[in-house]
Amino acid sequence: MPIVKAGLIQMSLKGDAENDTPDQIRDKMLDAHIPLIEEAGKKGVQVLSFQEVFTQPYFCPSQDKKWYAAAEKIPDGHTTKLMQEYAKKYNMVIVVPIYEEDITGIYYNTAAVIDADGTYLGKYRKTHIPQVAGFWEKFFFKPGFSNWPVFNTAYLKLGVYICYDRHFPEGWRALALNGAEYVVNPSATVAGLSQYLWKLEQPASAVANGYYVGAINRPGTEAPWNIGKFYGSSYIVNPRGEFLVEASEDKDELIIADMDMDMVREVRDQWQFFRDRRPETYPRLTDIAS
Repeated sequence: MPIVKAGLIQMSLKGDAENDTPDQIRDKMLDAHIPLIEEAGKKGVQVLSFQEVFTQPYFCPSQDKKWYAAAEKIPDGHTTKLMQEYAKKYNMVIVVPIYEEDITGIYYNTAAVIDADGTYLGKYRKTHIPQVAGFWEKFFFKPGFSNWPVFNTAYLKLGVYICYDRHFPEGWRALALNGAEYVVNPSATVAGLSQYLWKLEQPASAVANGYYVGAINRPGTEAPWNIGKFYGSSYIVNPRGEFLVEASEDKDELIIADMDMDMVREVRDQWQFFRDRRPETYPRLTDIAS
């Protein structure tokens, strides 16, 4: 298999979350991303991903119905259609994490996946939804039930996991069993306990499942909530859990890494985790009464 060039973009909030409308913020965030999308395309990036709900602030510290207006249709909304144009222009797969409106009153934290010819391939809806102080996500997002889709893109088999999902090993494994070779995890996470886990869980998941992982987090602080510092530090690791590239904690950045896709088979052949699994001994994992 060839070398695949992967890119991640992390971006601080543009606009005023207290006074701007969601549409105004969306337009400012898109305007800020486009130069980096263009840079990625010109540098030959083949698979590009953005952070969680990348066109908006992380509005979940609030319980303000204003942010329902930030939700868009997929694939017929403005942002997905625009990213289809850029995917086709640069022959680049793009993962587009946005706030999705299914029907009025039904909203999901979703990532659309667009192939290198601009074709919409499908979407993943965040499965695990936190509900703790500062992260009132159940007010905004219905839990997804996407059955762990893996998208057969022009360059590789791609999976998506979103932010809080990363704490649940079952989904990482399900994506591997469905054939994923590269999994992206768009996130919005602030300093504290999660900063330690940020560089622990996802490399470990890459090793346990024998694939590449791209982890994307936003930088900066976001008023008026100020729940803490989003610490950036987006990165890509290989199937051995080794860091290929890492972003800063506080800058808007595009980072790029070359992924040798032969390593997926090499690592899985060397570490026979799939062969040595014993799912018949794990019934408790799927016993919904437990």
